[in-house]
Amino acid sequence: MDLDDLLEALNAGQTITGDSPLHEVMHRTSQDALRITGELNGGYHEPAQVRELLASLIGGPVDETVTVFPPLHSDFGKNIALGKRVFINSGCRFQDQGGVTIGDDCLIGHNTVLATLNHDLDPARRADMHPAPIVIGRNVWIGANVTVLPGVTIGDDAVVAAASVVTKDVPKGTVVVGSPARVVRTVTD
Repeated sequence: MDLDDLLEALNAGQTITGDSPLHEVMHRTSQDALRITGELNGGYHEPAQVRELLASLIGGPVDETVTVFPPLHSDFGKNIALGKRVFINSGCRFQDQGGVTIGDDCLIGHNTVLATLNHDLDPARRADMHPAPIVIGRNVWIGANVTVLPGVTIGDDAVVAAASVVTKDVPKGTVVVGSPARVVRTVTD
C-alpha cells in the first residue's frame, strides 16, 4: 500500500480501518506533515519560502497569490487543494485526510479548524475512520475560530461568522452564524 492507494480510498469515502495497511500509510504520511509544519512554524520565513513549504506539504504547486500566516497545522497535508488569491490566517488546523478544497479568493480566519474525519460510533470500531471532504467555494470568508465538520460544502460568496460550528452545507451567498451554524441572511441584505 502507498499514498496513491490511500488517497484513492479516502477520496472514495472508504472507511479506513484501525491498524490496517491503509492506516499505516496514513500514519507515515502524517509524520511527514508534522515534520514540514514543524519547519514552517519554527521561525520566520519569507512569503515565497512559506509557499515552498506549503507546496511540499500538499505535494503540489501553490500559486504565488496564496498567502499563509503561520502557524499552520496539518496532520496529513496530501489532500489539500488551494485556489488562487487564498489567504489563510495564523493558527489554522487542517485535518485533510478526507479532502480539503479551498476555492479562489477565500479568506480563512484565525484558528479555523477544517476536520474531514469522523471515528466510528461503535466502541468496538472506534479506531476506524470515516473520511468526508470539505469543499469551500469561491470568494468565501470564514471568520476566526470557526470549525467546519466532515462532508460540508460552503457555497460561493458565503460568510461564516466567527466561532461558528458548521455541521451542514452552507448555501451560496448566505451568512451563517452559531453552533450549529444557521443561515441568518444573504450577503446582499
